[in-house]
Amino acid sequence: MRAREVVLRSRPVGWPTPSDFELVERELPELEDGQVLVRNVVMSVDPYMRGRMSDAKSYAAPYELDKAMLGGAVGVVEQSRAEGFEPGDHVLHGLGWRDLAVVEARSAKVVDRTGAPASAYLGVLGMTGLTAYVGLTRIGALAPGDIVFVSGAAGAVGGVAGQLAKALGAARVVGSAGSDDKVAYVRDELGFDAAFNYHDGKVSRLLRDAAPDGIDVYFDNVGGEHLEAAIGALRLHGRVVICGAISAYNATEPQPGPKNLARLIQTRGRIEGFLVGDHQDLAAEYWGRATGWLADGSLRSRETFVDGLDHAVDAFLGLLHGENIGKMLVRL
Repeated sequence: MRAREVVLRSRPVGWPTPSDFELVERELPELEDGQVLVRNVVMSVDPYMRGRMSDAKSYAAPYELDKAMLGGAVGVVEQSRAEGFEPGDHVLHGLGWRDLAVVEARSAKVVDRTGAPASAYLGVLGMTGLTAYVGLTRIGALAPGDIVFVSGAAGAVGGVAGQLAKALGAARVVGSAGSDDKVAYVRDELGFDAAFNYHDGKVSRLLRDAAPDGIDVYFDNVGGEHLEAAIGALRLHGRVVICGAISAYNATEPQPGPKNLARLIQTRGRIEGFLVGDHQDLAAEYWGRATGWLADGSLRSRETFVDGLDHAVDAFLGLLHGENIGKMLVRL
């Protein structure tokens, strides 16, 4: 058995380029007890992967050079030597960036495709949706009547976060995005109360116009100027949820932090970062509620697809440049 895999050839400095990656073919080992052979049908590319391409110390181990990268994927079981897994089952696992994978059954989960497509388990019904839910409920302590601001609102996590905020009783939800088309999508399709294009001026002014009474919760996917503006708009006991900081992921120099942190003293505000992997105890609760929200139309998702493993790097680079609306996925 031979598989095609995308490997990291060199560690990017600044923005990654296609030359940092290579598509190779490798022989797979024989299947052993407790393993399944999976042919991937869809894989995820995500902003956090940029951090794993560097060798700096972080919460996740760096990708190894000349080895296939890792990421979420859903595939079909072709062979099984594991109890509970049958050929034809669709499984969620972490060996993306390849077309064929030998997967440890303990690291895979059979998913039900009767009510949702395979791609949903990498997005709104997967870690993407759970990330938004954890950030709002446990970290942001969202309460009915809160005013919520979400940056990167047209992205995978941001789009879900804004919709969940509405479903959980927020009085007003404001989003930012990087183009007029994305602003229209966030406002008209996802149901945000207001949205703005952050290229149209200073984020602090744009946020003040969209949320003149200030904000109670900021769900941060961007960092930088957005974070400083949100701190400036916090109301008493406001909460800032740090999910990502994509504005700095490809920077080659240290980025300046917010200059207004003293405002947290005045507002008794709080900033807290989180990793969704620390909050798996909320997964069943979220999936149960998300199923209902999807059924009644409170929760929608859009996906941007790129076809073919040979275009997976293009999909990842496009994600970093904001070419996606909703979840960026690769169909194999």
